[in-house]
Amino acid sequence: MSESLTMPKLPTWHPGETAIQEKVGVADKMEQLGRRVVRDFMPDQHRAFYAQIPFVVLGSVDHRGDAWATLLAGGAGFIASPSDRLLDIAARPDPGDPAREGTRAGDAVGLLGIELHTRRRNRVNGILRASAGEGMRVEVDQSFGNCPQYIQLRDATMVRDPRAPSGGAVEEGAGLDAEARRMIAAADTFFVASYAERGDRRQVDVSHRGGRAGFVRVDADGTLTIPDFAGNLFFATLGNILLNGRAGLVFADFATGDLLQMTGEAALVLDSPEIAAFAGAERLWTFRPRRVVHRRGALPLRWAFRAEGWAPTTLMTGDWREAADRIRAAGLAAGWRPFRVTRTVEESRAVRSFHLAPDDGAGIVPHRAGQYLPIRVTLPDGTAHLRTYTLSVAPSDAGYRISVKRDGAVSRHLHDAVRAGDVIEARAPAGTFTIDAQAPRPALMLAAGIGITPLLAMLRHVVAEGLRTGRFRPTTLVYAARTKADRPFDRELAALAEAANGAVRILRVLGDDAGAQAGRDYEARGRIDTALLGRFLALADQDVYLCGPPAFTQALYDGLRGAGIADARIHAEAFGPASLARTGQTTAALPLGPPSDGPVPVAFVTTGKEARWVPDSGSLLDLAEARGLSPAFSCREGRCGTCRTRLLRGAVTYPEPPAATVAENEVLICTARPAQGTEALQLAL
Repeated sequence: MSESLTMPKLPTWHPGETAIQEKVGVADKMEQLGRRVVRDFMPDQHRAFYAQIPFVVLGSVDHRGDAWATLLAGGAGFIASPSDRLLDIAARPDPGDPAREGTRAGDAVGLLGIELHTRRRNRVNGILRASAGEGMRVEVDQSFGNCPQYIQLRDATMVRDPRAPSGGAVEEGAGLDAEARRMIAAADTFFVASYAERGDRRQVDVSHRGGRAGFVRVDADGTLTIPDFAGNLFFATLGNILLNGRAGLVFADFATGDLLQMTGEAALVLDSPEIAAFAGAERLWTFRPRRVVHRRGALPLRWAFRAEGWAPTTLMTGDWREAADRIRAAGLAAGWRPFRVTRTVEESRAVRSFHLAPDDGAGIVPHRAGQYLPIRVTLPDGTAHLRTYTLSVAPSDAGYRISVKRDGAVSRHLHDAVRAGDVIEARAPAGTFTIDAQAPRPALMLAAGIGITPLLAMLRHVVAEGLRTGRFRPTTLVYAARTKADRPFDRELAALAEAANGAVRILRVLGDDAGAQAGRDYEARGRIDTALLGRFLALADQDVYLCGPPAFTQALYDGLRGAGIADARIHAEAFGPASLARTGQTTAALPLGPPSDGPVPVAFVTTGKEARWVPDSGSLLDLAEARGLSPAFSCREGRCGTCRTRLLRGAVTYPEPPAATVAENEVLICTARPAQGTEALQLAL
């Protein structure tokens, strides 16, 4: 039984937490979840956990309102729980610890119990009901478990009596010296204390942050910038920062027992190009230290990093060097860049993958799963050809990978002549055939032949995001190939399904089962249509992603529409000479209709050339080529978007609606013509 409450129960979340939950669209979900998992008492398993840990992280607030975080050690059993509302801790911060000031009877504190060797952790915030000598009693206000993400595995050893004073020096300053900067730059773990005023009482939180070594950036002025990775969506720390902008950080040197503690001002960063550039970051926050305390040898514990110590979620995140490279690469996105082929892989008898890394010292431009990479290849006869090949990797994968079917002069050249170490040119990824890996509705992916490549990238993204966030989008992939020998990526797809813990299902369809065994090599024979799909799943509440030859894509689209699937829920990309003919689609207004019936002067501003378009000149791409220019293009049909060019003056029209998206100030020169009434055109070409 719980003791009688001395504190009235407050709503689970305070306004700072709910504001961020609302921004990311999880407020309703977290309102329900919070009532189940955030308690005003400790379950028995939490009470037993605190009794076995040799140290605890504590957050407190001093009389100035400054937050501090510290580590208290006492050996196993120094924490006891006489009831489900109380924790007794046989330790207090040392006199030289700045967190001690906030540990008087009546003060609010936050506690984090954490085992670095098991990745278990539990949090408590509460009020000190007694604080005498070297002991503290905490009455629980809120208690909840925490996810094990981003915790590096370490084994602890007690090197001295935890009750004995450390005897180490205590150094205080207003900023970060060179030694402190080095300590932060090497850290893969720190702890942060923050707090919120909730009516007549204060709630203090202390939590763990982890990442690759150096995930905390120290700027020249001493400001720390920290990526915020996917977590449990509580947003306790960030919600507190949003309300009062104060925080306290502690970095531990696990080899020496040193503690680097600091208090200062924190702020959220919700909109910055650095967020997209830093792999795994959902947002950023900054911290400007105002007081810094370095306590040498403060801890009686030492930790050894395990050989397998990196958390899988940590390895899925980036670092600041990589982020800087990506930002630099974004500045080069409009032009052609050299990429070196790092390796090639035979995926099937007709498909080969090419792994690419930038060869100009800059990073890669982040892509979205399903996008394509425009490349420029010079054939042996000296002619340069542009092609677009889908990236068959997820945004979280290192580098680019294109998987090319041997079909056509350029693809034959790639297969026959391009080897590891060779250089090809590429521009930034593009395309709108992409997926939201965290959308709530299940995904159904339908692929035929080499149409598997964008869907493979999407599936890799769904699995990677599921592993990173713990929330998998349920996905079914149905993949058709003519024969087993023609089907690439078998082992890769099987590994993805296994990693997804049942959230991903793969159905393989063969047109010819010669040499293949049902159940082992395929689940169905024939071709993908609604009748086949109906044998395996209900065509109801899915978003559909389909890619393959035009006839395959169109037939499936028509069948899905006939089965009652809304047009808006069918996402398709066709390769070949035809685009998908949709029904019931609302398209954005585009300038369609006949072009000018008279001559129009056209200025190519970037190259300083001029031309005169007349009705028999064809497209603006045709005109540019006739003038000796070599604009980027691929499909010449308004599908791929490679030829997007900024429109500086005038208006254009299109004979048919282009499939690629076009911004208000852009033009797809491969199909565009000067519009009626246009006196002159200027293009950034």
